[in-house]
Amino acid sequence: MAFQNKYSSPPQRGGEVARGKPETERGAAGLPSRRAPEKIARARSLRQGENIAEATLWNELKAKKLGGYKFASQVPIGPYFADFACRSAKLVIELDGSQHAESSYDRRRDEFMRGEGYSVIRFWSADMLNNPASVCETILAALEGRLSEDTVASDLRFVFARASEKVKGGTR
Repeated sequence: MAFQNKYSSPPQRGGEVARGKPETERGAAGLPSRRAPEKIARARSLRQGENIAEATLWNELKAKKLGGYKFASQVPIGPYFADFACRSAKLVIELDGSQHAESSYDRRRDEFMRGEGYSVIRFWSADMLNNPASVCETILAALEGRLSEDTVASDLRFVFARASEKVKGGTR
């Protein structure tokens, strides 16, 4: 009989192992989660309510499909939730509908994230549905450092954060 520690899942038929609960539900080795339960619940509800443009982009980002970069969806950053974030590259991707046009709330949110060291790139949801290859290529350009200054266009907004921009208190 194979060795099993107390954290292992019991074997299933055919030698399969039952999948354990995610660390956010059980805590690491019985320790409480480092994330607030209310943020975990909010992120899960946002993931379940994603629109078709977000689902399409997530399909391109998950499992390190885009350039080998790891992304997570509905990532809490301070009081906000990023649609998608690559923590290693400090890049946030937002897909917006028309209700976000000229949103002062989004501008404050972008500046907060920049203060946390994240660059933010925003696309229109319709662009993801109509031209996903172009959106993915632009994201890859940001990840590879080919976008390195603030950019505002009719179909894109990029807020660049230099590595040295994060300071105490989240402001420059």
